[in-house]
Amino acid sequence: MALMTSVFLAGTAMAGDNGIIRKEAAGSVVETMDKLQAALEGAGLTIFARVDHGAGAQGVGEDIGASQLLIFGNPKLGTQAMLDDRTAALFLPMKVAVYENESGATVIAYEAPAEMLGQLGGIATDAAYVQTMTGALGKFTDGAAQ
Repeated sequence: MALMTSVFLAGTAMAGDNGIIRKEAAGSVVETMDKLQAALEGAGLTIFARVDHGAGAQGVGEDIGASQLLIFGNPKLGTQAMLDDRTAALFLPMKVAVYENESGATVIAYEAPAEMLGQLGGIATDAAYVQTMTGALGKFTDGAAQ
């Protein structure tokens, strides 16, 4: 997977067969995550947490490189999903990881909403809110990748 990721240009995405979309970013992990967080906040989304996995690994004597996870959401969309299937709460709020891969490139990764929520019996992958989530994730991560 790291080899495939390292050949992407900033903003180019590829979904693997597990539904994870990866994009190479031009900036560092911190710069990329800062851009993503600012764009999400600017659009009125709620930031629930920013987790520094790299620091956590260092705390136990390991080095995974720079790695952060942003947890955020839009209750208006998430609530629609949970009305269709309460177990959508297992997948929401949304999450985007930004990390340094083995080659030193910065990568943005997130699970495609249709793949993630489509596992649930009550959610149609073509539901309007799934399409909105998909478009928003694409737009925000493309912007952060530049």
